[in-house]
Amino acid sequence: MRKIFGIGETVLDIIFKNDQPQAAKPGGAMLNSLVSLGRAGLPVHFISEYADDDVGGLIDSFLGLNGVDTSHVHHYKDGKTKLALAFLNEKNDAAYTFYEKYPENRLDIEFPSTGKNKIVLLESIYSITADIREKFVKFISEAYDSGSIVIYDPNFRSAHLHELDRLKPLIVENMSMASLVRGSDEDFLNIFGTSGPDEAWEAVRSHCKCLVYTANAEGVFVRTEAYRGSFPVKKITPVSTIGAGDNFNAGMMASMYFNKVTAEMLTTMGEGLWKAVVTTGVDFASEVCISYENYISEGFAEKLKTFLT
Repeated sequence: MRKIFGIGETVLDIIFKNDQPQAAKPGGAMLNSLVSLGRAGLPVHFISEYADDDVGGLIDSFLGLNGVDTSHVHHYKDGKTKLALAFLNEKNDAAYTFYEKYPENRLDIEFPSTGKNKIVLLESIYSITADIREKFVKFISEAYDSGSIVIYDPNFRSAHLHELDRLKPLIVENMSMASLVRGSDEDFLNIFGTSGPDEAWEAVRSHCKCLVYTANAEGVFVRTEAYRGSFPVKKITPVSTIGAGDNFNAGMMASMYFNKVTAEMLTTMGEGLWKAVVTTGVDFASEVCISYENYISEGFAEKLKTFLT
């Protein structure tokens, strides 16, 4: 069976609007993506870490109920599960404050084996953390070399700009181990100083041969050596943009899974397959923006199962 893996941090998101708490949801970029895929019935496996505490237990139960395999999660005892306080502004975009206490030995797990046609998703700040970097690079490089589709979301926000000189070489190294880089206009502006999809492609193409560039209302842009295209997004009034990018990634992976896209195909695909991949990504992202959920609703997932299968 084709499997999907996500490697990233786990948090409990506590969401505030007008200084009042609105919701508390298990979160983290990879968790958001995998829960949506699990609800859609796909075989998803989470590689992460959270504490053996009350918050960790809540998250563990939630993942199990949503079809996410947690056999590769490090349930550490010496520490606390990470909390993320998300404060929504008038546009419902979030600014974050984090509280964390990790153990000295991080990601103390047996990593799964990957292989041809598996799909692996990773995001930036967690992957470039010094405490886990060596383990992360070994796993991702083996996945890439074995023919897995490796999707990298830099997710690099302005809060980390003061660390750019130190982190940029690690981000570029991640890109060199990826089959596809998917990032926002903000990501590429912060990392490379680019101001559009073509400039971003020029910055990325020497490291990775496939770029999906999202630019909010301006649309989604795909750049490979064989294809250049753009696709519209839906006009909606968002309640929260938390999880939008994560679920765009999930939607792309769902489409790749059901359309049997391989790593080799990414650099040769034409308009038809890219439209299917991007449109499903837009559908997932739009769905999560109209609620405080970080993942697609169960009703949307049921409709998706019928449509995609």
